[in-house]
Amino acid sequence: MSYSGYYNPSPSAPPLPEPQSQPNHTYSYQSMPSFPPGTHPEVIRSFQMVDLDRSGFIDAKELQQALNTGYQKFSLRTIRLLMLQFMNPNHPFRTGPKEFAELWSCLGQWHAIFERFDSDRSGKIDATELRDALYSLGFAIPPSVLQLLISKYDDQSGRRVELSFDSFVECGMIVMGLTEKFKEKDTGYTGSATLSYETFMTMVIPFLVVE
Repeated sequence: MSYSGYYNPSPSAPPLPEPQSQPNHTYSYQSMPSFPPGTHPEVIRSFQMVDLDRSGFIDAKELQQALNTGYQKFSLRTIRLLMLQFMNPNHPFRTGPKEFAELWSCLGQWHAIFERFDSDRSGKIDATELRDALYSLGFAIPPSVLQLLISKYDDQSGRRVELSFDSFVECGMIVMGLTEKFKEKDTGYTGSATLSYETFMTMVIPFLVVE
């Protein structure tokens, strides 16, 4: 298994776009996980609006609702892939303030990339634009892998396959997550690694069974 030549160090990411303004529902967390210093107030507000039990953590459906305040609607599959990438070590099925802030910032960068390559402003990108967008993020995807990614969204109508921002993020989370998992095994950055069957399955299955 090799990714030699398929991954480049991440370039400078574009800035986080301003989220949409939301009603002001404020309350304080005492002795709860906190947001990193400098977190945008709207990011904090979006989290607080859905953390109704004031536990300092939100589940997948609450995360979906929170992200809808600043972005278009995401499928629960994409939400769970995001949670898999930005996992709280003590609460793997919930997202805390730190992870939420990191996740929101990441989405801002991905959204800026998506808009950059959505040249006709249709709200969708095709396979070529997906390839170029992922490359700009540091992932040089080979044609065979790109085809596998795109094939999931083919409705068999014969029309050109195009991806919404939600689908783009889903593809990105799969590529980024699996690449990072592989790099953990390729500590010398040689482009290859020897994996046991169990290790391989442990790496890949979480990205396949998330629904």
